[in-house]
Amino acid sequence: MPHTEQSQPIRQLLAGIKGFRARYYERRPDSMRQLVTEGQHPEILMIGCSDSRVDPALLTQAEPGELFVVRNVANLVPPYQPDGSYHGTSAAIEYAVRVLGVSHVIVLGHAQCGGIQGLIRLRTGQKTDDDFVSPWVSIAGSALDPYINGADGTERSQADAERLQQQPDVVERAAVRTSVDNLMTFPFVRERVEAGTLSLHGWWFDLEDGELWAIDPKTRLFEPV
Repeated sequence: MPHTEQSQPIRQLLAGIKGFRARYYERRPDSMRQLVTEGQHPEILMIGCSDSRVDPALLTQAEPGELFVVRNVANLVPPYQPDGSYHGTSAAIEYAVRVLGVSHVIVLGHAQCGGIQGLIRLRTGQKTDDDFVSPWVSIAGSALDPYINGADGTERSQADAERLQQQPDVVERAAVRTSVDNLMTFPFVRERVEAGTLSLHGWWFDLEDGELWAIDPKTRLFEPV
């Protein structure tokens, strides 16, 4: 598309970049020069959702260089699986922990997550028409087991399973917990956690009221922050 015919969304983005340049390169050049010459040294890896409403840097008001961020559908962490295939999220985790030496890893989930709604549909037997989303969100399939399977491991009724669609926040938080658990399957993550040099966190952001919930390390339950 010719420059003169740029759409309003693109013009808005370009204006935002100009504003960013004015704020950081013109008014605070020393801070950006330091990031360029000394490199990045973030303390935090944030694993967030691709959802346009939940940008980790905007939510936390983070400055350039403070967060190392990876975003994917439903903010999921796959289990450690070094099989030579393409693993973007796992690569980001490895780089953040092994190369950058972050001190904290945060899995940031949120309300009204389309990826988790897709997972619920998948587990309740509804047909899907996608190539990549369903296999990806199935990473968190075990998060639904306590709500779909009975104590003896057998599946509950379809009606019980479908009730989850009326309370997706339960599954969203359970999926965050599963992702935090999956982080511990990475040997280099587990090693640093057990050494006390790396902390794992699970957060869930409520879009409706702007409240943040976090996993209590003792009870494993989500509590408002």
